[in-house]
Amino acid sequence: MQRIVVFGTSGSGKTTFAASLSNRLAIPAIEIDSLHWGPNWTPASKQTLRDRLMHVTAGQAWVIDGNYSAVRDIVWQRADTLIWLDYPMSTTFVRVLCRTFRRWWTNEQLWAGNRERLSVQFFSRDSLFLWVVQTWRKHRRDYPRLLRSQIQQGKQVLRFRTPADASHWLQSNASRNQTREPVQCPE
Repeated sequence: MQRIVVFGTSGSGKTTFAASLSNRLAIPAIEIDSLHWGPNWTPASKQTLRDRLMHVTAGQAWVIDGNYSAVRDIVWQRADTLIWLDYPMSTTFVRVLCRTFRRWWTNEQLWAGNRERLSVQFFSRDSLFLWVVQTWRKHRRDYPRLLRSQIQQGKQVLRFRTPADASHWLQSNASRNQTREPVQCPE
C-alpha cells in the first residue's frame, strides 16, 4: 500500500482521512482540489489538471484525495489501493453544511486564497449542497462497477460505509501498514 486514492462524496472526509493515512504511512498527501482551483475559484483546464496529476503520481508513494472524473484514469491506473468513503447521504450532507459554515465564519483560506461564499453555496446552480445530492446518487450507482474492474486488475479496494468503520481501520490497520482482503463492491 504505497499509492492510495481516497474518494467519496463531498463532505465524506476524504482530505482528513487521507492526511491521517499519509501521516501514518509517512508518505505525501496530495489534495486534487489544490491542483484544480486557482485564485477567484478559477478552475484549471482539464489538460492542466491532467498534466499536474501525471507529475504528482509519478512518485513512488502518495495518498491522493478527490473524485475528479477527468483524471480518474490517471490516478486510479497508478494506484495500488482505492478507498471509498461511502457514507449515508445524511452524514455527508450534515458534514458539508457544518464545514461550509465553519469555513465561512472563520474566513478560512482555501486553495489559492479562495474562501467560502454562502451566496454561492446556497443560492446558485453551483451550490455545493446541490452537488452533494446529485453526486451521492451517481457515485452509488457507478462506483461498484468501476471498482469491480479495479479488483480484477489486482488492486486493493476498501469501502467504508460509516466514519466509525473508516476510523477503526485507520487506527488498527494503517498504523502497521497492514492490509486486508479486498472488499467486494456489490451492485
